[in-house]
Amino acid sequence: MSQTGDASQPQPSAEDSFLDLLVETLDGLDESVRGQFLRQFFRTIAQIDFTDAQSNDYWERILLRRRELAENLGKRVALKTALVDVLASTNFLRVPILMEYDEFKKLQINAATDALTGLYNRRLFDEYCDKELNRAKRYGHQLAIVILDLHKLKEVNDRHGHLQGDQVLQLAATTLRKTMRASDFAFRIGGDEFALLLPQTDPEQAITLCRRIRSQYEIDIRPLKMEIGVTLDFGVAVHPHDGETKSALMNLADQRLYQLKNAGHAAPRVAPLETPGPREIPADAPAQREAPAATQAIRPPVMMPPAKTEAALPQAPSQTPPRPAAEAPRSAATYAEARKWERVSLAGTKAYAILTDVNQKTAAVLDLSYGGVALLMENPEDLPNQFHAVLHVPILPPVRVVLRKTNTQRIEGGRARVGCSFVS
Repeated sequence: MSQTGDASQPQPSAEDSFLDLLVETLDGLDESVRGQFLRQFFRTIAQIDFTDAQSNDYWERILLRRRELAENLGKRVALKTALVDVLASTNFLRVPILMEYDEFKKLQINAATDALTGLYNRRLFDEYCDKELNRAKRYGHQLAIVILDLHKLKEVNDRHGHLQGDQVLQLAATTLRKTMRASDFAFRIGGDEFALLLPQTDPEQAITLCRRIRSQYEIDIRPLKMEIGVTLDFGVAVHPHDGETKSALMNLADQRLYQLKNAGHAAPRVAPLETPGPREIPADAPAQREAPAATQAIRPPVMMPPAKTEAALPQAPSQTPPRPAAEAPRSAATYAEARKWERVSLAGTKAYAILTDVNQKTAAVLDLSYGGVALLMENPEDLPNQFHAVLHVPILPPVRVVLRKTNTQRIEGGRARVGCSFVS
């Protein structure tokens, strides 16, 4: 117990001291007498009608919760804090008159967030995942679950110390916050593991976001000037393509995470993020420096799902048909290389292009690849052979490009699919 005048612990208020005295007094009473007193106590302070037995039971829960909070926080916790926490979590407390609302909200936030990174913790991930999965099932939406792993964090801790390791973790959290959409959720679910919940997100959009996060993190961590190649590996699973339950989706995302780690670290990476590949963005365009990041961000993943899951992914009309079931599966590196030049379908994503040379007309973007883009046009004859446009693709910032019309194909409804290539 701290001595009088000890500044290491804040001095309890008169109210807290009274409640502490109450705890000691009740501890010496007979159970039936204590139950009668507590029944009146709960009715007075929170307008809750318990039986004598319930009153004793909830009092024991409150004392246990107080000890847990004190151990977790490493300091004394007021009885009223534990009391509000227990009663609020069981939906009994509708009039929290024992503490200020701001203090109560602070308690809730502290219980739901990771102290180091400020992200939501594993407890809240489980709660939100169940909630979002039920919502996705109810409305027929897709829900992507992403597991991210900080590769080589242990080496950072061993070589540079845990303070540097903490900084690496905090940078990862900062990257997640500034890269995700407002509707997405980020969590720290373990020592070096993070998780994302991406509502209404298909497999291609989820992988696009993950690659952008990894690329951004590699930029953010450069100022630390570490020789260790720290990066964020990821695995993605999407409801309903990959499963209906949280456990099935989590297991599949975890498997894909380790497939990516094994494929990327056992041999030289195929199509690494640092290699921009053929890039035909105009040199004189104002936003030219943004184009490489956008082009990299839509790259297909180094590791794709197994053949069974892959068949469920949305396929662009021009993509290569699925390989026969009898064909021997290729290695991850070979498969990634084969997919390098395929188009990424953007149908249903509300992607569009503003044609700045054609009276600011707007055209839907059907798909996108490293070399060009396909537009949906009513009157393709209005397009000159070469023109400027600003591409608006979900998750990415607007990108200004110069396009050259390469082919036109009439489709249903009198409209046309206009293939365009990027011009250098």
